[in-house]
Amino acid sequence: MGVFQKLKKQLHKEDPQQLKREVLWLLQRMMQYRGKILVIVLLGLTGTAMGLVSSVASKYLIDAVTGFGSGLLARSAVLMALMMLGSLLFQGISSRIGAQVHVRVRNEMQHKTYTRILRAGWEALEPYRSGDLLNRLNADVNTVSDGVINFLPALLTSVAKFLGAFCIILYYDPVMAVIALMGVPVMLVLSRLLMHRLRSHNLEMKELTGEVMSFQEDSFRNLTSIKAFSLADRFESEMKQLQSTYINAYLSYNAFQISMSSFLSLVGMLVTASCFAWGVYQLWNGSITYGSLTLFLQLASTLRGSFSALVSLAQQLISMTTSAGRILAVEELPEEAMVTPSGLEREQTLDIVMERVSFRYRDGDTVLEPFDFTARHGDLIAIIGPSGEGKTTLLRLLLGLVEPNSGKVALTGGSGTNYFITAGTRSVFAYVPQGNSVFSGTIAENLRLVRPEADDEELEEVLKIACAWDFVSRFPEGLEHRLGAGGRGISEGQAQRLAIARALLRKAPVLLLDEATSGLDINTERQLLNNLRQSGLLHTCILVTHRPESARFCSRTYEIHRRRVTEVTDGV
Repeated sequence: MGVFQKLKKQLHKEDPQQLKREVLWLLQRMMQYRGKILVIVLLGLTGTAMGLVSSVASKYLIDAVTGFGSGLLARSAVLMALMMLGSLLFQGISSRIGAQVHVRVRNEMQHKTYTRILRAGWEALEPYRSGDLLNRLNADVNTVSDGVINFLPALLTSVAKFLGAFCIILYYDPVMAVIALMGVPVMLVLSRLLMHRLRSHNLEMKELTGEVMSFQEDSFRNLTSIKAFSLADRFESEMKQLQSTYINAYLSYNAFQISMSSFLSLVGMLVTASCFAWGVYQLWNGSITYGSLTLFLQLASTLRGSFSALVSLAQQLISMTTSAGRILAVEELPEEAMVTPSGLEREQTLDIVMERVSFRYRDGDTVLEPFDFTARHGDLIAIIGPSGEGKTTLLRLLLGLVEPNSGKVALTGGSGTNYFITAGTRSVFAYVPQGNSVFSGTIAENLRLVRPEADDEELEEVLKIACAWDFVSRFPEGLEHRLGAGGRGISEGQAQRLAIARALLRKAPVLLLDEATSGLDINTERQLLNNLRQSGLLHTCILVTHRPESARFCSRTYEIHRRRVTEVTDGV
C-alpha cells in the first residue's frame, strides 16, 4: 500500500506544463529529420507486414504437412521463406539508416549544446557543476538523439504489429482475440504508475551521475595536492560514499521495477496460458487445425511482445523527456551579447572609468560597496588586498562577465567616446587568470589560440618578454614541444609565463593579470614587469597581486578591504 501512496504523491509533483514543453521540444527535433524518420517507418512497417504474412504462411505449411490442404505445401514454404528473409533484410537496412542518422543527430545536438554552454552568461552557468554539464552534453544528448530517430518508427511498428496480430486472430477466432486482450487493462494501469516513478528515478540518477563525474574531475585536476597532503584515503572514502548513494538509489528503483515487471510478466503468462488452453480445447473438439493452433500461439506471443514493446517505449519516452528537460535548461541559459560597439576597435587610446560601482552575486552578500576606479592609458596599476575581498570580481566586471548592481563601468576612447563595458568590449582586453590556464598541445598551438596567423618570430618575441624563451628554447622541439593536459610537464611558474606570453600576443590595449605572477620568484617577476614596460606591446596593465614588492613597481595602487576599494597614495 505504501508504494502506491508514494506514487500518488509523485503524480501531484509532476508539472504538466514542463512535460508539455519537453514533448514539444522533442517533436521539433523530430520534424527536423522527418524525411529520414519516414523512411525508417516505412521499412519497419514493411518488415512487420512480412513477419505477419510469414506467420500465416506457417499455418498453411503445418496444415499441409498434417494432411490439410497438401497442395499448398510448396507455395507456403516458399512464401514463408521469402517473408522471413525479406523481414531480416528490411530490418537490417532500417538499423543501418537509423545508425547513420543517429550519429549525425547526436553530433549536431551535442555541438549545439556545447556552443550554448560556451556562449552562456558567466553567472548563469555558476549553479552548474562541470560534471553535470558533461553529463548533459553526453548522456542526455545521446538519449535524446537516439529517441528522436528511433522512437516514432518503433512506436508505429509496435502498434502495427499489435493491431495486425489482433486482426488476424479476430479473423480466425474472435473468442481467442478477446482472451488475448484480457491483460491489457491491467498492464495499462500498472505501466502508468511505473512511468511516473521512472521519471523521478531518471532525474535522480542523472543528478547523482553528474555529482560523481564532478567529484572525479575535481580529484584528477587536483591530483598533485591530494598526493602531497596524503589525502588519497579521504578521497577514496568520499568516492565510495557517493557510489553508495548511487547504488542505493539504483537498487531502490530496481526493486520496484522488478516487482512491477514480474507482475506484468505473470499477467502475460496467464493470458498466454489461457490462449493455449482455449486453442487446445478447440483442437480437441476439431474446431481448428494444428496449423491454426500454432498460428494462434505465435500471434498471442506477438501481441504480448508488441504490448511489452509499447510499455518499454513509454519508459523510453519518460527518459527522453527527462533528458530533454535537462538539455532545454541549458539551451535557455541567457546568451552573452557579443556585439562590439562601433568605433571601439579604431580607438588608439583607452581609459577605464568605474563610477559608484557596487556588486553582489545572485543570492549572495555584497562583494563591493560603491567605489570609483580609473585606469588611464599607459598606467601600470596594482590591486592588492586579502583573499576573497573582491579583486577577481573587479576584473570580471571589466571583462563583462558580470554586470554591476549599480554605477557605471565604461571605456573612454581618445576620441572622447564612452563605451559601456559588456561582453562585446572583451576584445580590447587580454586576460591571464589565476592558476594554470595552459591547454594540452604544443607551445605554439597554445600561443596561437589568440592569433592563429602569428609567425614563429612573433611567438619568440612575446616569450622573451614573458621570460619564457629561456626554458622553451631548451626543449629539443622548441615551440613544437607538446604539453600534457593542464600543462603537465612544466612548472606552475612556467605555465604562468606561457599564459602571459599568449596574452601579449593578442596585442590588446588592456592587459589584466590576476595573480598571474604568483608562481614566479621576485626577481623573475620584476624582470617580467620591466620587460612589459619596455616592450611597446603594453598600453595599460592591471595587476592583481598579494606582493607589496610588485605593487611598488606599479605607478598606482588600489586596495580592496572589507568590500571597499580605495586608492593608496602613501605607499604600500
